[in-house]
Order: sequence, then structure tokens, then C-alpha cells
Amino acid sequence: MGQMSISRYELVFTDVTGATQDVVVVERTLYKGSGGHPIYTDPTGIIRAEISDRGEVRVMPSGGHQDPAHAVRARALPEDDAEDPASPAP
Repeated sequence: MGQMSISRYELVFTDVTGATQDVVVVERTLYKGSGGHPIYTDPTGIIRAEISDRGEVRVMPSGGHQDPAHAVRARALPEDDAEDPASPAP
């Protein structure tokens, strides 16, 4: 495995008011974006985003009729339900 590479994220799209519009789960592909970071895509292939190791998101338009979201946040999803050894003990 490589550096802290995360295979799945939740992308949280918000509008100008800050209200959550949509949450989409994306998975890492084998491709890298122009910034050199992995490209993640949703199961339909409509949502494509380059996500840096600092959680910066750059959504890539995949069609002519997409409105870019006002703000998108990426939340890393755990690989599975096992406890994270890096998290502090209770």
C-alpha cells in the first residue's frame, strides 16, 4: 500500500446558503488528475473529482449540463468496520 491513500470518500455538495444538497460516495480510480492526485468517481461515472491528500476537492465536469456546486467537501470513509489503530484509545 502507498502513502495514506484513501479508497473512498463521501463528497458533500452544498449550495450558496450552506445547506447540504447532496452526498455522493466516490471510489478511487487508477487515474490521476492534472494536480497529480487520484481521481475518484461515483458508481454512475457522472461525478468525477480529483482529491488531494489534504482533502482538497476539484470536481471535473463530465457533461455539458452540470452546474458546478458552490462548495464540495470530501469526508474520508473507513476501509471497513475494523477499528483504526491510529485512533487514540478511549
